[in-house]
Amino acid sequence: MNDMIGNSDIALPALRSDRFRLERESDWIRLEEIVTKMEKGKARKLSDEDVLALPTLYRTLLSSLSIARENSLDAGLTDYLEGLALRSYFLVYGTQTSFGGWLKDFLGGGWSRAVRAIQLDIWIALSVMIAGALIGYILVAGDSDWFYALVPGNFADVRVPGATEEALRGTLFGGQEQDGLGVFAAFLFSNNAQVAILAFALGFAFAIPSILLLIHNMALLGAMLWVFAQRGLTADFVGWLSIHGTTELFAILLAGAAGIHVGRSLAFPGAKSHLQAASDAGKRAALVMVGVIIMLICAGLLEGFARQLIDNSIGRYAVGGAMLLLWLIYFIGFGRKVGAGR
Repeated sequence: MNDMIGNSDIALPALRSDRFRLERESDWIRLEEIVTKMEKGKARKLSDEDVLALPTLYRTLLSSLSIARENSLDAGLTDYLEGLALRSYFLVYGTQTSFGGWLKDFLGGGWSRAVRAIQLDIWIALSVMIAGALIGYILVAGDSDWFYALVPGNFADVRVPGATEEALRGTLFGGQEQDGLGVFAAFLFSNNAQVAILAFALGFAFAIPSILLLIHNMALLGAMLWVFAQRGLTADFVGWLSIHGTTELFAILLAGAAGIHVGRSLAFPGAKSHLQAASDAGKRAALVMVGVIIMLICAGLLEGFARQLIDNSIGRYAVGGAMLLLWLIYFIGFGRKVGAGR
């Protein structure tokens, strides 16, 4: 008699669960098929009826889940409903943005807002870069042997301390494909791209490696600037560099600032936990770095084409100045209206 009662106590919930499933399972299956197609990127293959039915099916699913929980139905059924509800939630209420839409929002103000959010770190990075260039210039001015310690040996041909004005001028104007300065420009771009990535990646170590990297990279440039300055070619060298340099160095500035931002957030999290501060800073810095990659691509194109085609300082300053103005207008002006409402 007791066995019969025990069996009936077990069978009753199972019977309720089976009946509950039979009454509603068709809606669950339909919802799961819609969700699966959307997750696989096949939303365009859905019929209008399925798209319109999605919110209704989702609410029906939540109702079923609530009943299953209240009546302690089959645990496996409850788990299935919870999983399907979670998947459906992101599709019903989540933001579904195409790459084109994301890119439009990114270039339309998202990137500039992220850059403005780390403006303190940008000023820090700018100060560090200027200090690095001055250090390189002053070291070589005091002892020319420092030049060979700062500048890679494979570029120490005519662009060395003591070189004649004619030799140095020849590297700046005409025949750039034959001389070594074109190779040096390619080296600078490759080196600066690596510096930009490393300056960001090493920021987690409280930004110290990022700062040292910026100083070392700019010291190389300062040393090379001294060589040309000694022969009165400062303006011509800066003009040659400005075509791609205003974009390239700006990219390094932002990358270094992004690394400093992460490191500074870790060192001084404020009221947030270290993990939360690092997470928030990392999101902003990562957005800035996406733009840095775009800037480096632009710098590479300018270095590869504009530098070869323009063989006078005025034209070079015009291109470099225009690019710098373009970046400043974008970072200062774009996205402010949207940002103010957030």
